[in-house]
Amino acid sequence: MAIEAPISKFKKNNLKIYIIVCILAAVIFGYDGYLSKYKWSKRYNFYQKHVINNDGKLDSTMNFNRKSPPFFIGAAVLLGAYLFVIRNKKIIADENELIINDKDKISYDSIQKIDKTRFGSKGHCIITYKDEDGREINRKLNGKTYDNLAAILDELVAKIS
Repeated sequence: MAIEAPISKFKKNNLKIYIIVCILAAVIFGYDGYLSKYKWSKRYNFYQKHVINNDGKLDSTMNFNRKSPPFFIGAAVLLGAYLFVIRNKKIIADENELIINDKDKISYDSIQKIDKTRFGSKGHCIITYKDEDGREINRKLNGKTYDNLAAILDELVAKIS
């Protein structure tokens, strides 16, 4: 029976929060940069302070407010694309190997040691294994990145013992 550890809800929710913050920053800075020049705007005093009282020239704050919204929108799009890519990512411990992704498959025979000393306090463990070339590789797995990682580690310990 294979045990799965999907990408954590903690990581997904944090990415969603970052996306919302980027979109809100783009809206707020865009409003201050472009719509505050109208008298009906609730931020007309901001425009007076940063443009009218500055001899009609834009100061650094107003320049930032005008130039930053596309970058915040771009960051939100990149974060959304990253969230889309990792949404189905998971670690699988099946009968013969540990499958981290399509490229990284670690057979139980190649695992040298599992360092779980910091798993309780820091939430991560280090798996040391030998690849096909005979090199030792340390792979760090983080409990904040994957849900159900403790069950995967228990299965690993049972399989290599």
